[in-house]
Amino acid sequence: MAEIYLAGGCFWGTEKYIASIRGVEATQVGYANGNTEHPTYEDVCHRNTGHAEAVRVQYRPEVVPLTFLLELYYSVIDPTSVNRQGGDHGTQYRTGIYYTDAADLPVIKASIAKLQSKFTQPIAIEVKALENFSPAEEYHQKYLDKNPGGYCHIHREKFAQAAAAIVNPADFAAPDPETLRQTLTPEQFEVTQHSATEPPFQNEYHAAFRPGIYVDITTGEPLFTSTDKFESGCGWPSFAKPIDPNVLHEKEDLSLGHIRTEVRSRVGNAHLGHVFHDGPKSMGGLRYCINSAALRFIPKADMEREGYGAFLDLVTPDGGK
Repeated sequence: MAEIYLAGGCFWGTEKYIASIRGVEATQVGYANGNTEHPTYEDVCHRNTGHAEAVRVQYRPEVVPLTFLLELYYSVIDPTSVNRQGGDHGTQYRTGIYYTDAADLPVIKASIAKLQSKFTQPIAIEVKALENFSPAEEYHQKYLDKNPGGYCHIHREKFAQAAAAIVNPADFAAPDPETLRQTLTPEQFEVTQHSATEPPFQNEYHAAFRPGIYVDITTGEPLFTSTDKFESGCGWPSFAKPIDPNVLHEKEDLSLGHIRTEVRSRVGNAHLGHVFHDGPKSMGGLRYCINSAALRFIPKADMEREGYGAFLDLVTPDGGK
C-alpha cells in the first residue's frame, strides 16, 4: 500500500470523494503540516495553528497510480485559488499534496507542471513532505457517510464519477495540430478539430457491432465499448454511456439555432458528436451520437496487444446490440 496526504478545502467532501476512487483502500481526515501538536478543530479554525484540513490516503498504486490519483484530485479543486475552496476560506482550506515517500516528489512535480500548462494563473497547490498529521475528531471521520445531507463544497455527482474512474488521462497525450493534420484523414481532421459532421449512414462504424473498444482517434484514450453500442437508426454510431464518465467533456452547442449538448474528448479535446436523452430506457436513456471519424475501433482480440487489456472484462462476447 502507498500513502499520500491531500488537502482540498473542507475535508468532509474531499474525503468522501477520494474514498470513492477505485484502488483507494482507506482514508482518514485530519490536520496536516501545522505549528502545534494535536490541535482541535477549534484550534485549527480560530487559533492560527497553520494546519491544513487534509485526508490521509492509503491506496494500491497498481490499481490507481499516483499520477491518476492526482488527476482525479485536481478535478475537484480550484488549483489556482489561495486559501479558498468553494465557499470556505482560510489557511486551513488551502490545497496541498504532502508526501511521505521521497520517490513520489518527482512524480508530483511532473504532475503539477502538466497541470500548470492548462492555466495562465500560477498553481497554488502546496507541495511538501509531510511534517505532521493529527487525526481529526471522530465526528469528522466519514462525515458525509454519517450525515448524507451534510454540507459539502463538492458537487455530489463527482462522487459517482470518482467511483467510475478507470481511465488514467496521464497515459495519453494530445498531438500538436500539425501532427494531427499529417496523421489524420481530411475528414477526421475536420470532424475532430473543426467540429464538422460526417454524413449519416456513410461512415465506418454506424452499423458495426463486433466486440471491442472505441478510442479517441487523436490520442488513443478509451471512450466507448461495443457492449454499450446500440442501433438507433440515426446513421451514426450510438452508445448508451462512455467507458468512464470522466473521459468526456460536455459543452452547450447553439450552432443550429437550438440548444444541443456537444461531447468532446478529455485529453484530446476532440469534437466527438452530441448526447441526447432519447436512448433506450433499459440502457439508461442516453444516446451518445458519435462521428465514426472521431473514433478508432480496436477488436477485442487485439486489445491486450495494443495496451487495452485492462478493459477486456467490459467487452461482452457478442459486442453491441
